[in-house]
Amino acid sequence: MSPSSNGDSPLSATGTMTATISANIMRQFAMPSRDFSLEIPSPQLLASTNGVNALKSPTSLKSARTPSFSREGILGSAQKARDLSQSSENRQDNGSNGLNKTSSDEGSNPLKRRNTDAGLDYPRRRATIACEVCRSRKSRCDGTKPKCKLCTELGADCVYREPGIKLDAGDKLILERLNRIESLLQMNMVGGGHSGGMAMSHDSPNMSNGTALSGDNMMMPGGANFVSIIPSGGLGTWSAAHINSISTMPKVHTNAALHLLQWPMIRDLVSRPYDPQILLQLEMAREPLHSLTKTPCVDLSNTNAYIEAYFDHVNVWYACVNPYTWRSHYRIALSNGFREGPESCIVLLVLSLGQASLRGSISNIVPHEDPPGLQYFTAAWALLPGMMTSNSVLAAQCHLLAAAYLFYLVRPLEAWNLLCTTSTKLQLLLMAPSRVPADQRELSERIYWNALLFESDLLAELDLPHSGVVAFEENVGLPCGFEGDEQESVGRDDLWYFLAEIALRRLLNRVSQLIYSKDSMASTTSLEPVVAELDFQLTQWYESLPLPLQFPFTRTMLPDPVQTVLRLRFFACRTIIYRPYILAVLDREEAVLDPSVRDSCHKCLEASIRQLEHITAHHAGHMPYLWQGALSIVSQTLLVMGATMSPSLSNILWSLVPHRETIDQIINSVVVEIERYSVLSPSLSLSAEILKEAEVRRRAFLSMNG
Repeated sequence: MSPSSNGDSPLSATGTMTATISANIMRQFAMPSRDFSLEIPSPQLLASTNGVNALKSPTSLKSARTPSFSREGILGSAQKARDLSQSSENRQDNGSNGLNKTSSDEGSNPLKRRNTDAGLDYPRRRATIACEVCRSRKSRCDGTKPKCKLCTELGADCVYREPGIKLDAGDKLILERLNRIESLLQMNMVGGGHSGGMAMSHDSPNMSNGTALSGDNMMMPGGANFVSIIPSGGLGTWSAAHINSISTMPKVHTNAALHLLQWPMIRDLVSRPYDPQILLQLEMAREPLHSLTKTPCVDLSNTNAYIEAYFDHVNVWYACVNPYTWRSHYRIALSNGFREGPESCIVLLVLSLGQASLRGSISNIVPHEDPPGLQYFTAAWALLPGMMTSNSVLAAQCHLLAAAYLFYLVRPLEAWNLLCTTSTKLQLLLMAPSRVPADQRELSERIYWNALLFESDLLAELDLPHSGVVAFEENVGLPCGFEGDEQESVGRDDLWYFLAEIALRRLLNRVSQLIYSKDSMASTTSLEPVVAELDFQLTQWYESLPLPLQFPFTRTMLPDPVQTVLRLRFFACRTIIYRPYILAVLDREEAVLDPSVRDSCHKCLEASIRQLEHITAHHAGHMPYLWQGALSIVSQTLLVMGATMSPSLSNILWSLVPHRETIDQIINSVVVEIERYSVLSPSLSLSAEILKEAEVRRRAFLSMNG
């Protein structure tokens, strides 16, 4: 499946997707090494009464639910079978769909563009033959003869297998076992017995030719004491502990938005240094919600409309309320007068989120006006103390839904507090699987992934304690469909977005681990293979999306909110994958003379512009992501501002837009938009002030140096 580059979004998908997970793919996506074959029914399009086709999630086929559906299913089916021993520099073009791409298609799709400065762009062709050393180490072979780059560095004999000679299953099994033994021995010897498994990279490429990356926590010690996060055997030789850890947020990283204020050029855009912890301090000092102390007054006259709105507009983001058991919950809550029990709390929180969804972005609400849904949330808040001391799955669900409403109110720290309670309950339940009733196992999995996703989002920007819930990730399966009586259903059980977000969030965490953690790369040379691998995984994530979710790469806004959010998240991920190259050029302008550096800067700036050129498109994800999305906007805007002050980077920027004035217009629209958010949160208020000051100083700099 190739990324769509035309203006029409696919409307249907037929047949089935069959994903056979190989050991190599599971290593790449940090999953346990188990092989199995999984068939996932494609979304079915059902004709609705108004003649419009409605997407039916595969999870509505509840009879297809099997115990074998686990996280390997979605993450494994999220990619094509791939031989990790092949070259990342020469990947084979994916032309299996048989579509002829026009030149205009190539121009609109960043994954397929050719760049004249750097030869063939992504995806790259695979080497037809890899040498035996690269095959055995599962490293990428550049195919150079008579000796590839890796064999040259290792001083090893470079032997290429003759075409036509194939290994049978027994040979492959033997080589795989030998490779595992070699990797374990190598990591033990090279790592010097360190428990963390971090290997001294004697075999890593010489870094003297690379462009050094300076900046906060980016420059690592060089010479013999340099410790690489990549084991000497390559990405395929991580120990199990390493594999499980790289898909989680690191405890120390430099990926947060305000870290860019310490970069060259960008730091000149502010009059004083800012501690990256300032956003957390502002949120900690924030006044609490005073309305929560009032006696709740609940109007139940329009509940049907709010329930319908929740399942139409909200549940797609969280997928944590069962539409097939909803009526049962509602009857119990009604019998209790909405005054006690987890069912009452859940119903009230669903009403609050449903009413909120009918008003659009909270940034459009008049200041000092009570936000929609607050009366129901206040009533639910009065019931939460009883849920605090309960350790049931429904109690965890109450806290998660309450956190979701606090995210809507742009109160990230209060939401984090409730997520911590959710995580604590989940850990207690998951310590012994028998503690989770069979009919609530699916619900517990969905609550778990929600907690993990939103904790990762917060940890990306705030230096918060980790809840520890990630330790259970390998024991929790992926959602595969609620069960219940179809006649009782009040909405669809859509899972496609939720599963796609889980896969993308894990990739974002890998980016933070491999590029922005304290043990990350120290030069563009050592960074290049990691960046290529991460970008490849991002492309595979896109290509694995079901057709109705696959967004086009056109420069126009999309009518579908789910596609809009996924496209924005895609470009956010691509930006941070390539962002260190912008730092390299801001630190030393001559670095751009390296074609690979220039090409990477082009990809980074293009992804940034794609996030900012239609700033109101971000409203589509304001229910779950306003705060997180706003800080992403701030970081990309600071990046673009700094790029306009660099002669070489500004030339790249101008090549991405029709007119030079377009960049100024984009920045101005961002400043105005973030200013509108400033009343919602003290951290966003500071962000708005920083952007306004930065834009004034940027224009002054350009006028003096123009």
